[in-house]
Amino acid sequence: MTTNSDPIRWGILGTGRIAHSLATDLMLVPDGQLVAVGSRSTESAETFAKEYAATSPVRAHGSYEELAADEDVDVVYIASPHSHHLEHATLVLEAGKHVLCEKALTLNAADSQTMVDLATSKNLFLMEAMWMATNPIIRRLVADVRSGRFGHPRHVHAELGFVADPERHQRLLDPALGASALLDMGIYPLTFAHLLFGEARSLTAQANIGTGADGGTFDLDLVMTGKYAGNELSTMVSSVTSYSSRAAAIATDQGRIELTDFHHPSSAVFKPANGDEPVEIVGDEPVIGAGYGNEIAEVQRCLREGLLESPLVPHSQTLSLMRQMDMIRESIGARYAGE
Repeated sequence: MTTNSDPIRWGILGTGRIAHSLATDLMLVPDGQLVAVGSRSTESAETFAKEYAATSPVRAHGSYEELAADEDVDVVYIASPHSHHLEHATLVLEAGKHVLCEKALTLNAADSQTMVDLATSKNLFLMEAMWMATNPIIRRLVADVRSGRFGHPRHVHAELGFVADPERHQRLLDPALGASALLDMGIYPLTFAHLLFGEARSLTAQANIGTGADGGTFDLDLVMTGKYAGNELSTMVSSVTSYSSRAAAIATDQGRIELTDFHHPSSAVFKPANGDEPVEIVGDEPVIGAGYGNEIAEVQRCLREGLLESPLVPHSQTLSLMRQMDMIRESIGARYAGE
């Protein structure tokens, strides 16, 4: 395994769009190196490896088992559909590798608990890839809101949605692969509110439901409301059938905080109600690349410090959000065929 003076050696499981995004930002993070990629197709793995081999060779594995067995890999980023996360994380953890797993961590809280328990028993690091929580602007915003810098927050609104193309985004419309506006997009506004206010005391939801070829039902459009310990309220929207603003806003008793592309913001601003000049909220460090770089840097920091979980994305937070999403899916009648 690596020492504190060696680069952290990454493997990527899967070669889809999100895998490319992380690989691109990995090239910008000091002391991180992509050394291997695994796919169900040797051709796909080789194409991916060649694309990111500009500075050092990247081994292409034609199976996930080969990637898990690669002795030169320290940590694996799991970029497969979340319907397969538990299977693939189990494979990697059993092989003694640390894991950064794309969100949602699994399809339900029970499977997420199983993954967390396995990582803990193996003394291995595990983190859900909630890149939003590692974004420096989000981190500064959360600290400022919690400190009362901009007054007492009363309400947050956040929305994330787009039209999923049946050909380009087939996974997002197939419940056999974990299709869910909630698990794919709704997890962001739900997490955003959680970061600001803590675990929701109550949640309600309304949804438009679709049915897959396997008989599973899943949410196409979802509206959620939440209430929190300090009586703060949230309204949250996710969709795979319509375009949202991708924005978030926090209303306080002194003004309003606004973010565009809130799940990976490049800026946030507080607009005082008294007419004073707006205040830009600036992160304590730069955003690396598209924002995946900060997630990578956090994983590497934790590995060098010997941590088994990140304080920015702790297991308890991930599991709490999985339980919340279980409750929401049950309330709207969304149920996968295997559940």
